[in-house]
Amino acid sequence: MDIAGLSMNMAMMDVQSQVGIKMLSNAIDMGEELGAGMVQMVDAASMERSVNPMVGGNVDIRL
Repeated sequence: MDIAGLSMNMAMMDVQSQVGIKMLSNAIDMGEELGAGMVQMVDAASMERSVNPMVGGNVDIRL
């Protein structure tokens, strides 16, 4: 059994695991920020509709 090789492999797996966890954490944070931005956009749209209820009620399409 190669103890040094085993130790190096375990250390490499630990580093890879830590990197994966950090990347997942960053992705979750970004998803939360995007979700908060979408909520703000929906709130802004609902505010506009409460002030001017006819905005966005019709779509003109010509073919």
